[in-house]
Amino acid sequence: MTMEKEKNSLRGSVTEYIKKKYGSSPEHLWMRWPDYAVFRHSDNRKWFAIIMDITGDKLGRSDREAVDVINVKTGDPLLGDLLIKREGYYRGWHMAKGDWVTILLDGAVPEAEIERLIDRSFLATATAEGKLKERPPKDWIVPANPKYYDIVHAFDSGDEIIWKQGSGVKKGDTVFIYAGAPVSAILYKCAVTETDIPFDHSGGALTIKKVMRIKLKKRYPQERFTFKALGSEYGIYAVRGPRGIPAKLKRDLE
Repeated sequence: MTMEKEKNSLRGSVTEYIKKKYGSSPEHLWMRWPDYAVFRHSDNRKWFAIIMDITGDKLGRSDREAVDVINVKTGDPLLGDLLIKREGYYRGWHMAKGDWVTILLDGAVPEAEIERLIDRSFLATATAEGKLKERPPKDWIVPANPKYYDIVHAFDSGDEIIWKQGSGVKKGDTVFIYAGAPVSAILYKCAVTETDIPFDHSGGALTIKKVMRIKLKKRYPQERFTFKALGSEYGIYAVRGPRGIPAKLKRDLE
């Protein structure tokens, strides 16, 4: 493929999207197929996309005309089954697993749609750390035990403190701190500004290996989001660890 064709083609646009967003440059692994370009994760070296030029008959078409395609992993065989019923999609060529699909790079599938599937493929093939890094910001309810920490007065001397980091929480997330009995209510909305801060504490039933930094954004009246209200209004009957937030509660907290 000439540089000019690469520059002006959908293939070229998709390649630039991958390079810019994920910092992954194309690898040309086979002398026999110099236009095959593999894109990998930098950590686990797994492929998340491969761009090729193949003949139409390899996709079950009647012609042998060369076409540019990209293979991506959906992470969901059912989604793959749905996509291949649409124009421009085929079962993943030369990929054994059913959750890979082949997409024509001829305009039949909109570029924005191809980019979304590349993003999905990147996540489907990423490490646990990679998935956490790439996921969008999330809202959490985080419990606090007044036996170990005076959460009621936590922000009396400033709007930023360190807090035990729950599994799955990352910078950019929002945490709503729930104080356990005898308070039994959500008291604060905080932004997570830093994570994975080393910490070494072990005492009684509490062990902390890493903490996060959180910044106060909003206070709530102690009588509003009580344990009783969380159960009767929002279907939350326990807060034993970091957990997601139902949409109705999210709206009311905002």
